[in-house]
Amino acid sequence: MEEQQKEQDITEVVDEAEATQTEEVIEEAESEEIADAADEAAENEAEEEDSEEAEEKKKGFFKKKKDKKDEQIEELTDKHKRLMAEFENFRKRTEKEKSSMYEIGAKSVIEKILPVVDNFERGLAMIPEGEKASSFAEGMDKIYKQLMTTLESMDVHPIEAVGKEFDPNLHNAVMHIDDENYGENIIVQEFQKGYTYRDSVVRYSMVQVAN
Repeated sequence: MEEQQKEQDITEVVDEAEATQTEEVIEEAESEEIADAADEAAENEAEEEDSEEAEEKKKGFFKKKKDKKDEQIEELTDKHKRLMAEFENFRKRTEKEKSSMYEIGAKSVIEKILPVVDNFERGLAMIPEGEKASSFAEGMDKIYKQLMTTLESMDVHPIEAVGKEFDPNLHNAVMHIDDENYGENIIVQEFQKGYTYRDSVVRYSMVQVAN
């Protein structure tokens, strides 16, 4: 009985030792597996960081290159806009100056022609009533009408005066008269006809105004 008990005790000790050794082996294997997994994870993470860093550098390089190109485009576009604006201002200024010079020149010519018109009107007014049907008088009248038509085509028009209210922007009052037949500040007589060219006065009308 004692021998059987000893064998049984030995068997239990051996089994316990084997079990303990097995557990240690398993734990060691698990530790190695965990360590390998951790190392692999660390390597993957390092690779990912390197890849991300390389990608960022790549993006940064291209972004920097693109920004430089965009800056050049914006600079050239801005320069082009400024040049176009300057040219447009120059064109408008030149057109205004040309128009002003043309108008000044036209007024100067018209002022020199108006005395000729005045002489025509005086000459026609002095023709006796019996001679107005003569060929000479009719010829003078046709030339006068042709001259007035030409002036009108140039936008030159006589200023209305007699019977109109005095306007200092159009008329020059050289005489005043007390006349109950006319209202106050009404033009009674015209001594010299005035003319306008476009919207400006070339020559003011010389008139007599009722008080």
